[in-house]
Amino acid sequence: MKLTPGAPFIPLSKEGALTIPTRLRRLRSKKTLRGLVQETLLTKRDFVLPLFLIEGQGKKVPIASMPGIFRYSIDQALEQIQAYFDQGIGTFALFPCLPHEKKSWTGKEAFTKHALIPKALTFFRRFVPEACLIADVALDPFTSHGHDGILGENHEVLNDVTVHYLAKMALLYANSGADMVAPSDMMDGRVLRIRQMLDEGKSHNTAILAYSAKYASCFYKPFREALDSAPAGDKKSYQLDPANQREALLEAHLDEEEHADILMVKPAGMYLDVIQSIRKQTKRPLAAYHVSGEYAMVMAAHQQGILVAKEAFLEILTSIKRAGADLIFSYALDHVLGELL
Repeated sequence: MKLTPGAPFIPLSKEGALTIPTRLRRLRSKKTLRGLVQETLLTKRDFVLPLFLIEGQGKKVPIASMPGIFRYSIDQALEQIQAYFDQGIGTFALFPCLPHEKKSWTGKEAFTKHALIPKALTFFRRFVPEACLIADVALDPFTSHGHDGILGENHEVLNDVTVHYLAKMALLYANSGADMVAPSDMMDGRVLRIRQMLDEGKSHNTAILAYSAKYASCFYKPFREALDSAPAGDKKSYQLDPANQREALLEAHLDEEEHADILMVKPAGMYLDVIQSIRKQTKRPLAAYHVSGEYAMVMAAHQQGILVAKEAFLEILTSIKRAGADLIFSYALDHVLGELL
């Protein structure tokens, strides 16, 4: 029967009723029923809040490309940690933004006991002892060239030399109070060497969260602005080709064999297939990083009235967990916190 505009609805007669024994809409008819059969639930325990740290006191500096996100001095960051911890977010990832005068060709500030991140770890540990603190292990925030490692001839990132310094950096962070160290550099063999150095340094209980499948993505650009660490050139010689999935599976397998406690895929939203494939391959916890560019895209659409940020973030974050992530690094917590279990 064809309805014309404005015509009243005429139900089928009893004789014309459809016979559909399986009607999936029965369980969608009201909110309580939908909640009863919801397959993927986002909880506060699923999330890690990244924090950008700067030197000084009383500082809260906005990041232009990431609306609502700031760089904090240590005292201001502590207020953020305490506030989020009281609301049920227990894990925080720390990233340093250094002044140019403290950056160098070798990134030597990364190994200084009284540098920004060791100082922050000690401070936060004293005031919020139950918070889980993750320290990023990579040289790019500390190097004047913006790469994740030590450069050799022809500006090649030297793998084995870099691994030595990353392990040294990880032990410093462990001794300063980090619950986890998170090598994000994508050097070969770094997880094994970090584990060895942590154990030799009696930091057996410090976990390693390995950036196992970190892609050479354009979606890191706002993050690099936040750290003021844009590289000279690109990072394609050590980060993964976005076209490759099997290589990501191999990277994850090797990190697991090298005794990583948690594996990670970064970025998250554009690599849901990789998250799902690694989830099927491993029994280890799997993290995913909902990165700065993914956050910035939604915020730009929100500011233009094209999307509602909360709705978009909830859908995106649900898709990341549905794909298989056990924990999610995200800048969007302010928008979704009230909707999390």
